[in-house]
Amino acid sequence: MAFKIATWNINSVRLRMPLVLRYLQSHGPDVLCLQETKCRDGEFPSGDLRAAGYEHLAINGQKGYHGVAIASRHPLTRIDKREFCAKGDARHIAATVSVGGRDVAIHNFYVPAGGDIADPELNPKFAHKLSFLDEMTALISDEKWAETPSVLVGDLNIAPLETDVWNHKALLKVVSHTPVEVERLRRVFEAGPWVDALRTQVPPEQNLYTWWSYRSPNWETANKGRRLDHVWLSADLKSSLTDLDILKEARGWERPSDHVPVMISLTP
Repeated sequence: MAFKIATWNINSVRLRMPLVLRYLQSHGPDVLCLQETKCRDGEFPSGDLRAAGYEHLAINGQKGYHGVAIASRHPLTRIDKREFCAKGDARHIAATVSVGGRDVAIHNFYVPAGGDIADPELNPKFAHKLSFLDEMTALISDEKWAETPSVLVGDLNIAPLETDVWNHKALLKVVSHTPVEVERLRRVFEAGPWVDALRTQVPPEQNLYTWWSYRSPNWETANKGRRLDHVWLSADLKSSLTDLDILKEARGWERPSDHVPVMISLTP
């Protein structure tokens, strides 16, 4: 059977736990990676997830901000978390899970959004984002993560391709699609080197979005989306990738996140 790994920026896990449970019941991923959980470890709704069959948890939380977690039906080992930019932010969690008898490392990231001004000299948040990406590149290069079976998922807060945004020219100066961000993300990608799982299933010529702004009252009709959520695979997992599911309808659920769940299937 296929092994399913999902990623979702939930934008407050306690507020949207009913949506998480709805997704788990309807789509049944083996592993769910969450970003922007916005709660400390002791406040994380572990009991709800365990009751739903996700007994194995790896959590890196923070009061009111950021936060990442991995929930799994299967045992998790080698749980680890890294700090970036010496800020104490909870933006990374990693764990290893057995997929068809072989260990696969899962790295769950929440990259800083970067604020509204795409100039690191004028905007400390944008400078932080670029530094975070540089540290990701250095870490991956040093440790050669992609030499072993690895999956990197999360809200990377960058839409790299022209077809990853609703209007390439209009967004060239908008944070998340600026050339400097795209270049920094390319360096992270090539440090693996990684395989862009979503774009192996959806041609680069085709528009692909995972996020629709709360500011758009008619988000579905306007369809001004961006692909901010990513799943990258080490090369040795590419042949195992069999399916992709982006649940756009979740953006229309009651009190939704502005991101939707993204799930890949690996055949052991």
